[in-house]
Parts: sequence; structure tokens; C-alpha cells
Amino acid sequence: MNETFFPHQNAEEKWQKFWEEHNLFKTNDESEKLRYYVLEMFPYPSGKLHMGHVRNYTIGDTLARYKRMRGFNVLYPMGFDAFGLPAENAAIKSAREKNVHLNPEEFTMDCIKQMEIALKKMGFSYDWDREIVTSLPEYYKFNQLIFIRMFERGLAYRKKAAVNWCPECNTVLANEQVIDGKCWRHTETPVEIKHLDQWFFKITDFAEELLNDLDNLPGWPEHVKIMQKNWIGKSQGCIVNFKLEETGQDLPIFTTRPDTLYGVTFMVFAPEHPKVLELVAGTEYEDDVKKFINRIVVEDRILRTAENREKEGLFIGKYAINPLTNNKIPIFIANFVLMEYGTGCIMAVPAHDQRDFEFAKKFNIPIKVVIQPGEKTLETEEMTFAYVDPGIMVNSSIFSGMNSQEAIPRIIEYLEEKGIGKGTAQYKLRDWLISRQRYWGTPIPVIYCDNCGIQCVREKDLPVKLPQDVDFSIADNPILTSSHFLKTTCPKCGGTASRESDTMDTFVDSSWYFLRYTDAKNSSLPFSPQAEEKWMPVDQYIGGVEHAIMHLLYARFFTKVLNDLGFSKYREPFKNLFTQGMVCKETPYCSECEAFIPKEKVFSESFCPRHKTTKLEMKSAKMSKSLGNTVDPDKMINEYGVDA
Repeated sequence: MNETFFPHQNAEEKWQKFWEEHNLFKTNDESEKLRYYVLEMFPYPSGKLHMGHVRNYTIGDTLARYKRMRGFNVLYPMGFDAFGLPAENAAIKSAREKNVHLNPEEFTMDCIKQMEIALKKMGFSYDWDREIVTSLPEYYKFNQLIFIRMFERGLAYRKKAAVNWCPECNTVLANEQVIDGKCWRHTETPVEIKHLDQWFFKITDFAEELLNDLDNLPGWPEHVKIMQKNWIGKSQGCIVNFKLEETGQDLPIFTTRPDTLYGVTFMVFAPEHPKVLELVAGTEYEDDVKKFINRIVVEDRILRTAENREKEGLFIGKYAINPLTNNKIPIFIANFVLMEYGTGCIMAVPAHDQRDFEFAKKFNIPIKVVIQPGEKTLETEEMTFAYVDPGIMVNSSIFSGMNSQEAIPRIIEYLEEKGIGKGTAQYKLRDWLISRQRYWGTPIPVIYCDNCGIQCVREKDLPVKLPQDVDFSIADNPILTSSHFLKTTCPKCGGTASRESDTMDTFVDSSWYFLRYTDAKNSSLPFSPQAEEKWMPVDQYIGGVEHAIMHLLYARFFTKVLNDLGFSKYREPFKNLFTQGMVCKETPYCSECEAFIPKEKVFSESFCPRHKTTKLEMKSAKMSKSLGNTVDPDKMINEYGVDA
């Protein structure tokens, strides 16, 4: 095909201009036609449209055009997920290398203009009147409004926590953003653990509903629902309050096996549990424990808990008291215990749990049988593996002689009567950590006053805008360089106070943007109830499966919160979900690093930048800007036309 056969450039320019002049794709809110809302996951504005975008948006555009031709009133909007690290890192790089001030806002808005041109050139049938840009104050002031309302309901709170820290991002990551012990963005960078005061959203209050409502989403792929169910991770059992021997302080553990409580011979904390460093502070164990923590916490969580993984651990010099037996038991930390499970601390019953059994054998810890199989008697000296099946309880006080499964509810009742435990469900899901020690995000609308404590900014004073007088050349959060921003007055007493310098995780922006499209120009509310009721939920959502346990889970959570806060009618955002698969391209791969190497980092054409003598292979990888393996569609458009 060539220009003489089909002058596609002339045809495309003519008809795209006609569409724009006649507002052909503008959505009519007053139309009586059946409505249909089709949406793709909106892009980060990198400035370049690549074939991964083209695949995603072509699917949505095809569906939108089809539905219009079938007589539907179609809402098909586009916007930009505009906050985030790439723009800030570009500003930092510019400030350090060129000694010039490049604001992330300028960088981002320039990228948006380029992407708008590219998207329009593709001829996608968006209603551009509904365009949103999440980095504009008219959008993010509603992030702040929602935060304030959540704070008032106890759904936003601050606490000191052991957090995932990416040294390359120079900020905190949520659990969902740590993949195989590495940063989700910098896939070669191991994540470290730090203890910081951080802001959280209480997503755990919605764990049961988030889990149960998956069964009401027949239009979602089953594998996505399974991924969310596994991430939420419900377990039924009980909380039991062991005691710290020295102080009598409660050490709550969660167990699904209360029938084995009389067989506990040691206790194990997850290495990243914040209590661990407190317990060893100033003791002879402190240095070794710190070294162990730093080594273990960066390891992949699945590998840490794998059955064939070598069990590693350390005694931390402390003892706990079993509330049912009053026995003194040693406290360890170990690689196979995760902070995400239960309370981050387990009771270890080596006779009836294989991991505990292997650990006890390695560290010469006593093994006590409390469940016999019935047909024979277990002797601890002869055991080569743990007995994990049901049986008859022994060495268990008043419960001896009972069937172990039948005894479980009786034991829970007994714990509750004695005030030393209670039946409960636990979830692997943890509250959403939203604090980021970066500039290019929504300022958290909080003020700290020495007299009044934590105060939210008054709603009439929103938005709290990002400061312009910041220095991007420092290694820390640039906001800390703006005294103009940090110094303020308390909204309650009028005294001298300081602003929160952290910004919100950018996943907050994308957790409700689909609702903003229904009423994109509203200046007093995130969206009107009438607009939300007309258009929500989204009829067809299209995007990558890699967002199954981040964006999609957060969006479901936010929709439920906004319903509770009185903003919306619906509790689920997306009727149907289509995960379009990935566009892949051959990419340099280092077998020693076991990682793909971004194009710009490749050493001397075909060698690893870290292992300079290791020749890189070419392997198929997901197309992404971070790997530098994207393909610009412009060449094909210019040669063959948009339709091709």
C-alpha cells in the first residue's frame, strides 16, 4: 500500500478535523438512549504513545463505536494519571546534571500535550470535553476532601510502622508494590525495611466485603478474582494472648489450630515485626538480629514460606508465657514467618506443624505431642516429621480425650471465658500505606500543632497546593526545602503549626478517576450524585492484569468508601473487566542478574552494566518505558495509515 493507492494522510486529517469541529463524540447527559460506559485504564503521560497503548485503546475505541452504531448513548473519556516518580526523577536529574530548575509540572504538561496529539492522530473517539489530569489542583483537591472525610470516620490514620523502602525511589512502597523482594518500578532494586510514622487507609475494615463481593462480579475474569481472593487471604481461627515474661505485656498470636495450644514449645516473630527491635534494643542480641532482619526481609515472601526452604532463625533472648499452661517458652525470629499473616507472630507447635518441626530439630527445641492419631501412639524421639491430621487430644488438660476437630470451638469458648483469647477471622490483607516522601503527588491535608495535635485542613481552604519554591537537588523529599509550605497556622487554635510534608500514593488518584469522568467539570464536588447514578458502574473496563491486586483492589475499596461517605450510590465500580494481555518485545536480559536490562543502561552495546563481561541475551519482555523497549506507532501510521 502507498500514497498513490490510498492517500490516508489526507483522509485522516480531513475526517479527524470534521469529527472535532462537529463534536461527534461528545456525550449527551440528557439523552434518553440506553447508556453505555466504556473505559480503558488511563495512561501515565510519558510523552510517547507506544504499541502497548495502541492495543489497549483500540479495543475500547472499537467497542465504543460499535455501541454508538447500535443506538447507545456512549461515555468514552480519556485523561492522564499525571502524578508519579518519572516526572519528579526527570526534574531531579535535570537539577543535578544541568543545574537548572525543571518543575515536574512543566515536564508533565508537555508530555500530556504530546500524548493528546498522538491519541487524536490515532483517531480514537474520545469525548475530550471530559478530559481529566490528576496533577491539577481542581482534581487533587478532591483527593484531599476524600482524605479528610475518611479521617473523620477513622478510615485514615497515622502510626509508626515497619515500611518497605526503595532506595532508588527514595520513598515508601505499599506491600502490593513489592514484587519478589524488589521495587515494582525498579525491578532490580532490593527493598529495605525502615520504621517511620506513616499514613494509612483502613482497607482491612472492608476485607470481608471485598472478598464476598467478588462472587457478584460475573463479568470479571476468574483468574483476576482468584488473585484478589488470595491477596485478601482470609483465615478462620482465634487470637490468643501470650504474655512477655519480663513485663506481662500481651503478645497476641493468631492461630487456626487452637487444638494444639497445649503443645506450644516456642514462639516466632516475623523479622520485620516492629516489636522485634524494641525487644532486643540494648541487649547482646541487637546487632545479630539487625543483620538477620536486613538479610531476610528483602527475600521473596513466597520463597521464604516455601516448604523446601531451609528454616533460618535467631533466639532473641526473651521468653513468653503460654496462658493455658503457664510454661515459659523461648522467642525466636525466623524467615518462614511473615508480617502479613495474623499478628506477625506465631505460636510454634513442632509436633503438629512441619515447618515448626524442622525449626525445632535444627535449634534443639523440645517437641510435645498433644494430638495422637488414634491407631498408634506417637513418641517424640521416634518422630521424623510432624503429625498434622486430626486425632485424639492428649496432654491437653480438660480437653484430653476429645476429638481434636470437635474440640476447636470448645477451646475458643474456653479462651473467651478466661479472657485470654477470642474467635476471629484474620486476613493477609494489610491496611493501605499511602505516605510517600516525594514531591510530585497530592499533599496530605494535615497540620501538626503542638497544642491541638493532628488537625485536618479546613475544607474551605482546599486545595492545599504543591509549593513551587523547592529544591530538587537534595537527596531527601524536596518539599522539606519549602519553608513557605511547611510553616502554617493551626485551624483550631490559630497558633504556629507545620504541614505534613508527605504526599499521597499515586494509586489514590486512579482509585476514583472513573467517577470523575461522569462529572468532570464539577468544582464543588468530586461528582454529582445524579451524574454518578446515570453512568456508573462502568459497563466495560479494559486494562492490564498486572493491576489486579493494586489498582483494581484499591478502586473497589474507594468505591465502597465513597458510598459510605454519601458521595455515591454504588459499591462496585466495574461490571465487566477485560484484561487485554501484554504486548511484548525482545529485550536485553542478563542471566547473572536474572533481570531485564533497560536499553539505556546496556554496557558497550551488548553487555550487562553490572557484570561487564556478561553478554546479554535477547528475551521477550512486556513493552514498557522503564525497559526502553517500546515501539512508536508513528512509523507505521505514516507508511500505512491509522486504520492499518
